[in-house]
Amino acid sequence: MRSISGGGMADELARKLRANATDAERILWTVLRDFKRGGLHFRRQSRIGSYIVDFECRKARLIVELDGSQHGEADSIAYDEERTAFLNRRGYRVIRFWNHEVIKERTRVVDAIAHVAHSPHPNRATRGSTSPPGR
Repeated sequence: MRSISGGGMADELARKLRANATDAERILWTVLRDFKRGGLHFRRQSRIGSYIVDFECRKARLIVELDGSQHGEADSIAYDEERTAFLNRRGYRVIRFWNHEVIKERTRVVDAIAHVAHSPHPNRATRGSTSPPGR
């Protein structure tokens, strides 16, 4: 997820990110499109506030983020925590996977996403903060 400002600039950045997707993003997107048959429509590189998230399902209030190695660095960890708190305050659950998990363990990743997406939202009534499931 990237932080941005300004609607026009955000739309342009989202288009650029979709056009230059990572291998893991392309692999996961081919699977997430099929979730539509089950009533869950995912969008990719979607804008929420000043952030662009990798994948968003508004109906399930779910964000799926894919992380490369740079997300293991201290600055990125702090930024990711801040961003996740922002999304949690807006009623979203955030789940994260490493890129290599999507590439090597696609079935497990997709099953985890489906489980969370089809589970009742723990704070649907209060729109409070949720703890994101582990990686």
